[in-house]
Amino acid sequence: MPEGTTVERAFFAPVLHIIGLLTIALGLSMAFPAMADLVVGNIDWQVFTAASITTVFLGGATVLSTRRPEISLSLKQGFLLTALSWFLLPTAAAVPFVYADLDMGIIDSIFEAVSAMTTTGSTVMVGLDSMPPGILLWRSLLQWIGGIGIIVMAIAILPFLRVGGMQLFRTESSDRYDKALPRAQQMVKAITLVYLGLTVTCGLSYWAAGMTAFDALNHALTTLPTGGFSTHDASFGYFQTPLLHWLGTLFMIAGALPFTLYVATLAGRRKALLNDSQVRLFLWVVAGSVALLTVHLVGVRGFGVEEALRLSAFNVVSVVTTTGFATTDYSGWGALSVTLFFYLTFSGACAGSTTGGIKMLRVGVMLATLSVYIKRLVYPAGVFPRRFGGQDISSEITASVMVFTLAYASTVALAALALSAFGHDFVTSLTAAATAVANVGPGLGPIVGPAGNFAPLEPGAKLVLSVAMILGRLEIFTVLVLLSPVFWRR
Repeated sequence: MPEGTTVERAFFAPVLHIIGLLTIALGLSMAFPAMADLVVGNIDWQVFTAASITTVFLGGATVLSTRRPEISLSLKQGFLLTALSWFLLPTAAAVPFVYADLDMGIIDSIFEAVSAMTTTGSTVMVGLDSMPPGILLWRSLLQWIGGIGIIVMAIAILPFLRVGGMQLFRTESSDRYDKALPRAQQMVKAITLVYLGLTVTCGLSYWAAGMTAFDALNHALTTLPTGGFSTHDASFGYFQTPLLHWLGTLFMIAGALPFTLYVATLAGRRKALLNDSQVRLFLWVVAGSVALLTVHLVGVRGFGVEEALRLSAFNVVSVVTTTGFATTDYSGWGALSVTLFFYLTFSGACAGSTTGGIKMLRVGVMLATLSVYIKRLVYPAGVFPRRFGGQDISSEITASVMVFTLAYASTVALAALALSAFGHDFVTSLTAAATAVANVGPGLGPIVGPAGNFAPLEPGAKLVLSVAMILGRLEIFTVLVLLSPVFWRR
């Protein structure tokens, strides 16, 4: 075998081996919706069973053909694994949508699967209230699987790939708790248990508050990953119980906090969450936004205080955590509300959680940099260190965050430009692009707004948004680096 071929095989084999294992896990998970359909006598159980067998077979063949005594990944392989996983796994996950009794084409199926696994929550499906349980459970399960994948990526991969200043998260969160859990594998296992525990607690809470067992299961599977898929066309607005709205708000916040800090709290650091600068910034943003919106709804729109506070809290938290649940069409609350929700679409919650967006960690770095810049304008000879969360912010991290933010805004602008080429108005194009890159779900306007649906969009527009969702979930540079000729040099 030529030396070049051997080197290339050694480079790709570990990556494909891990993707094969992930594909097997995805295929096995199809057994759950298959059983759900079998119980109610829906014929789609055959689709899920066939898709499961095929997916497991392909994953198993990949694993067997790439076996190695020891699997270790270089930096380049880490980039490749991260990007390929998020392009290939949604493709496999789309198969049941294609062949189920839904009348969905390939592009619609890919859009739905990508939206699910990136926990975006945008949907092209209508008539959810009357759909069979298997396909509803599959959508929810994909968001839950995507959520744990996002957490692992944010904690174990992105900080070491040094994407967009995420190395600061490694310094601020992960390394601080090395004594409690010295190995990354132990950390991932602990985080998975926390994620599972919160999901079970959420589901039981929903059920106790009045949801049916099936609704509670599905909404728990989509709340913790801050995904936003629902079993009803009216989303969370289907449930008129105030207690359910408050529980949803609470558990969306739970999914938006750094999961390493949950582990630290359980390991004995009781104030780990409240002492974290990123968490405090996130909670201040939520509190300020809820207060502003509540005053607006009471004073201008004529809402009662309790209703205004509840609706403000739920929908602000839903957008800033990039969940995308909606209890009402908040685009009808006036210009102030629409503008506020548009800004919150970009911010996101905490790094190390399941949320999308720019992340509060980067927002904090930018605010600290802005503060230092203003001080230097006033005192040119002064020395003002950049700090966030008790950590010094190096020039490298500052530059990385600024470049990421520029790339993020450019990606939104290009996606919006592409959507406008299909004839969509400015608001629809811009907010659909923003919500895709930020992995939020609903945008603004009659088509993609909280009361709308992405089904009317053209196939090309759906493909644009599918790519935008993956780019946003992978923090953009994880994909862009693969397009550089430098990456492929030996």
